[in-house]
Amino acid sequence: MKTFDFVRPADSAAAIATATQSKTAQQGADVRFIAGGTTLMDLMKLNVETPARVLDINRLPLDKIEATSDGGLKIGATVRNSDLAHHEKVLRDYPLLSQAILNGASAQLRNMATTAGNLLQRTRCMYFRDAAMPCNKREPGSGCPAITGANRMLAILGTSEHCIASNPSDMCVAMAALEATIHVQGPKGSRAVPIGDFHLLPRNTPERETVLEPGDLITHVTLPAPVTASKHVYLKLRDRASYEFALASAAVVITVAGQNVTRARIALGGVGTKPWRSQEAEAALVGQLASGANFRKAAEAALSNAKPQSENAFKIELAKRCLTHALQMAVTS
Repeated sequence: MKTFDFVRPADSAAAIATATQSKTAQQGADVRFIAGGTTLMDLMKLNVETPARVLDINRLPLDKIEATSDGGLKIGATVRNSDLAHHEKVLRDYPLLSQAILNGASAQLRNMATTAGNLLQRTRCMYFRDAAMPCNKREPGSGCPAITGANRMLAILGTSEHCIASNPSDMCVAMAALEATIHVQGPKGSRAVPIGDFHLLPRNTPERETVLEPGDLITHVTLPAPVTASKHVYLKLRDRASYEFALASAAVVITVAGQNVTRARIALGGVGTKPWRSQEAEAALVGQLASGANFRKAAEAALSNAKPQSENAFKIELAKRCLTHALQMAVTS
């Protein structure tokens, strides 16, 4: 790991002004923000990330969880995952979020990892994390050996001929189903970005993972008011019971009146190049009988555009079963 300057900015304005000097906020940024550092430090040790300056934002007032005036929730960028998962209002109104966070990493990592850090979590694709290997995400134009190589853990939705790396976050899958909004402060002012627009598909520019520009600082995330009588389930399927990334996961927020589904929000993890909101599955459910057969139809719709590679075709059926079972769990809970 090369040497770097470690800076503690006095306030958000100073942090933004310093970070604006970076040529990019994407892969290879000259300046990086750090809070928990659970991903950044790993990548620096691997020489995948080599910033000249690292800005510690832990002193900034971004660590609060607060109710909003419209009945929703405001989550500060540096709120630790453990604190968020165990917060009273999250447990009561957004249990999906708590379930997802507690299904990720280990207790020790959750005590360090932050909300914004989780939003910016990087893929665990072995080719991205090995600086000796070609990788379009790390070095544009060098190729994607994962397409014909070790791709068992990688994406089957949202891929391109340039990248099939999967997004590893559990928290982001839940936030996609909860329709979170990411609030960013930067050199051009403040803006609010729906989570569905925050992460980018790889297409021809896999090195660009989010909409962030140099100087942009995530300040907080907001969740809309909870939907009355909705049921929440996060189901994660993985190779072992703890400290493992998803092969497939499903985040479900569903409302049933009588015997019919009146509202559904569905997101998938482990299978997409970004946290994968499935509006196809939602459309297949709303207005239909809450039955196993219709849950399976929704799962078929969610995976209809899947493009597997040599080692991960099993994820199609696995994800379908995961979503079907998650929906069944939700309506019987």
